[in-house]
This record gives sequence, C-alpha cells and structure tokens, in this order.
Amino acid sequence: MHHISDNLKFLRKKQEWTQADFAKQLGVKRSMIGAYEEGRADPRISFLQLICDKFKLSLDELINHPLGENNIKERQDISGRSLRILPITIDRETDQETASLVPIKAAAGYLNGFGDVEFMEQLPTFRLPFPELPRGKTYRLFQIKGESMLPVQSGSYVICSYEMDWNNILNDKCYVIISRSEGIVFKRVLNNLKQGKLTLKSDNADFETYDVDIDDVIEIWRAEGLTTIGLEYEAPRASMKNVAEEISQLNHRLDRIENKLSK
Repeated sequence: MHHISDNLKFLRKKQEWTQADFAKQLGVKRSMIGAYEEGRADPRISFLQLICDKFKLSLDELINHPLGENNIKERQDISGRSLRILPITIDRETDQETASLVPIKAAAGYLNGFGDVEFMEQLPTFRLPFPELPRGKTYRLFQIKGESMLPVQSGSYVICSYEMDWNNILNDKCYVIISRSEGIVFKRVLNNLKQGKLTLKSDNADFETYDVDIDDVIEIWRAEGLTTIGLEYEAPRASMKNVAEEISQLNHRLDRIENKLSK
C-alpha cells in the first residue's frame, strides 16, 4: 500500500491550493491532479520526482510514509541521495546496463526529462568498450559547449560515472554538474557542502569561479575520460634537448670556419 494520493492532498492543502492551482504550479492538467488524488491513476515517476523536488522530499517519503505537519522536513539534502531514482537503459539482448549519450542539442530536454524513462530511451545508447572503466557503475556521456575548460575543446564528450553520494566529491576533480540555473556544465569542483554550496572552477583563467547552491543541483557526474571527434593535429615542437644539440653543432661549424679563415 502506498500513500501517494493522501500525500498529494496534504501537500496541496498545506499550500491552500485548489487542484487547478496545484496543476498550474506543476505545469500539468488539473484532471491529472484529480485522478492521482482520487487514486484513479498511478503517477509516472517523472511526476513524483517533480513533487519531491518542489517539496524537498525523497521518493520513499512521498510513496511509503503518510505526511503530516511533523513529517515535512525543512532541510537541505547535502548527500543528494534523496533527490530521485536515476533512470537507466538496458540492452535487451544482453540484459546489461548501457551508457546514454547527451549531445548539446538534447541538453535543454535533459533538464526536463532527466527523470523520464521514455526520454532517456530516446537518447543514443551503447556499451562502453574501455577496460579501464570499473564495472558496476552507471555511465553517461555529456557533450560540452564553450571554452571554460580549455584545452578540452568545445564539442568534446565527457565520459562520466554517476555520483550517488555528493559527500564523495573530491576537491579540484572534474565533474559534470546538472543544475536548474546553469544547465549542464563541466567544471572543477570544490566540495563546500557544509556551507550548502559547490564551488565551480574553470581551467581557462578567463572564466571566473562561482558558487552553486546545492538546492539548485539535480545531478552530479564524475568525469572519467574524454573523447573528441575531429582531430586537429599539431606537429610537435622541438625539445630543449634538440635545440641545445643544434646550437652546439652550429657553434662547432662556426669554429671550423673561423679556424680556416685565420690560417
């Protein structure tokens, strides 16, 4: 037995909203709210995540526990564990988890559909062939845009593993941060969770360091590697050792010429 219907009613009435008001706040139809509150239909996971996000609840609290005035938690979740269930894709032939690829053109859609299994299934998926990547993790590739992390080029794909517990974030390591205000960004991160924020740094000195409030963060992915399409090869520059050898040879030739002229 779940408590979704009663909990939706409680949350709506606590705000003194009508069903129409509630629907407007969530961007859904009023008839959907009525069906869910009356138990005539079961909500999709994306709708439940929307409720959890708005009222700072975990899915477990919303589904399995009756809410009351003493149960609503006015607190920040600095671990990220209670934010949502992460949709994944499975290879039907092998029954193995696959990695999803989020190109730049799908970035805006990802912010709205990150909790929607149907949206995730529309993204390109594949098995990562790299033996260096540990098994048992959820991987995702994000195509990045901009020059804030040069020499990583705009358009590169960052291979990431899902960071379930934000307390494990390591200072000055690279992560892809998904937030409501910034969208999808690739940055170095300073873990300031105790202050309720993350500090994001760029490798390009032309870009300023800034903070993101953890209430604004949706997902965090740890960067494991990079792949770039379109190789721009630059011939290697001469090493200092080679330059020194060339100078020595040139001096030797000049000495020989000088000796001949002096005779």
